[in-house]
Amino acid sequence: MLTGLWPSPSGSDEYVLGFDAGRARRILVARGLFDEGNKLRHFTVEVMRRLDAAGIDCFLPDLPGTNESLLPLADQTLDSWRKAMQAAATHFRATHILAIRGGALIAPADLPNIHYAPASGASLLRSMLRAQVIAAREAGQSETREDLFERGRIEGLRLAGYKLGPEMIAGLEQAQLLDRQAIEIAQGDIGGGGLWLRAEPGHDAEQADRLANRILGHLQ
Repeated sequence: MLTGLWPSPSGSDEYVLGFDAGRARRILVARGLFDEGNKLRHFTVEVMRRLDAAGIDCFLPDLPGTNESLLPLADQTLDSWRKAMQAAATHFRATHILAIRGGALIAPADLPNIHYAPASGASLLRSMLRAQVIAAREAGQSETREDLFERGRIEGLRLAGYKLGPEMIAGLEQAQLLDRQAIEIAQGDIGGGGLWLRAEPGHDAEQADRLANRILGHLQ
């Protein structure tokens, strides 16, 4: 496993975690977005380990504004992330894309795509708004999802600990999957509950085995 930096089109150097042995098949991973990406990070890396063992290079780049990035998340948009992923695909000479959950919204569509349990922008936004309403209620405040959304479209919102700008809020509301020809692997195809639904980050080695095997089957 390697860690390093890659030059994003925003002018920043962002971290990447990867397995690079100069092999013919090279997968760029579009991570889950926001809190789902955090919950799925261990699982994502374990899937990459299995693909590496099968002879496939894999790269998991940080998006501008996330993880160790020095750029403000509030300044990022889905379009800026799409440009970043396109630049990463070129930089790492990717031959395939593995998009996880909301990562399918920013995955380069000019390469063969495999989407694991893809999520629409609207569904991600609804989940984060719902969680914010519950948190407000527990704090003795009264907020509705509709009120939050309207405020977010104007001034942005902090949702699930992530400060999102108004362009990101609006972009998520309208976002559609870019690659309608992508191979889709549904959660039901690998069994068990989606790890992004758990309250805390977790891992399931059997699910990682099954997802990696499904991916390998589509690369034959």
